Amino acid sequence: MNKRFAFVLLTLVAAASMLLSACGPAATEAPAPTEAPVVATEAPTKAPAPTEAPAEAAIGSPEHPIKVLFVPSVDANVIVTGGEVMAQALNEATGLTFEVSVPTSYAATIEEMCASPSDTMAFIPAFGYVLANDLCGVDVSFKAVRRGWGVYWTMVVVGRDSDIQSLADLNGKKWAYPDAGSTSGFLVPTVMFKEAGVTPGETLEAGGHPEVVRAVYNGEADFGTAFYSPYAAPEGGTKWDRGMEPEVPVDVNSCALNDDKSQLLCEGYRILDARANIREEFPDVVSKVRILALSPDIPNDTMSFGPDFDSELRAQIEEAIAAFAQTEAWKTSLGSEDFYGWSGLEAATDAEYDFIRLMVAESGTTIESLK
Repeated sequence: MNKRFAFVLLTLVAAASMLLSACGPAATEAPAPTEAPVVATEAPTKAPAPTEAPAEAAIGSPEHPIKVLFVPSVDANVIVTGGEVMAQALNEATGLTFEVSVPTSYAATIEEMCASPSDTMAFIPAFGYVLANDLCGVDVSFKAVRRGWGVYWTMVVVGRDSDIQSLADLNGKKWAYPDAGSTSGFLVPTVMFKEAGVTPGETLEAGGHPEVVRAVYNGEADFGTAFYSPYAAPEGGTKWDRGMEPEVPVDVNSCALNDDKSQLLCEGYRILDARANIREEFPDVVSKVRILALSPDIPNDTMSFGPDFDSELRAQIEEAIAAFAQTEAWKTSLGSEDFYGWSGLEAATDAEYDFIRLMVAESGTTIESLK
């Protein structure tokens, strides 16, 4: 190869190398390693402590008042008004709070007592007490005293001009009674009729003792059964006793209201049976509705407590209500003749109601049959 040719070849190679270097990718530095991203996190929290159930309010507190139940044997408005007087007196004596109510029936009263065994007290008749005691252990505390009597009676009433003269004449006749849970209005007469061989015809559940008398007065029923309390005799008058005629010993056409309409008087004798409860509506009720017959003695109605009622609270209430019975306010409450007519009360025992238990067994009555 001549020198000229070698020089040209070297020049071409150098030029090519420079050209390739200019066209190639530019050299880059390796990127610095990146740090892992920081994620903000909260510190782990403790599991929330379990919340405690709110403490149950004490029985007798404003948040958990003691229930005071009354059977609807007379006007519910009268019961509530008089019941509130008693509740206020008991509150002042014990510091406990009471809530007065009148269930719709005798059966409903019993069921409420058993449904609330630890916070309920009730004024229930002998029949209702026996059923409640058998059903859930309701316990009697006091029984009513009415003008010295610890017992009362059923009266069978008919229209004054009715031709019904004996129990036997009631066969097939329409019978009005207060409620199937009433001792004097239903249980006792049911047994009386059974023993006398009497089968009433159509029946009318009137809803209360005054309503029974009203049904007979208006001719809606041929006869009715309601409570009998003996009349009060004026000074020097003839006091009623067992075996005597149940009607006042004077002309019944003389009966009329006193000036303030609080009493139904017959020449000074005061009517205290169920007829007196409709005296303002029918002042002539005694001359229109007569007493056909009376039952044997019935133990008076009760003040009873639920089976689980606290013994200390019960003792407080018993002491307070015994004291209340000695006050004038009592006469506007349980002592009112338009209410339950309790002139007083006395301690009662369960055994006193064994007679009623026998009647319940004989009649086959149960709480289910009252509904």
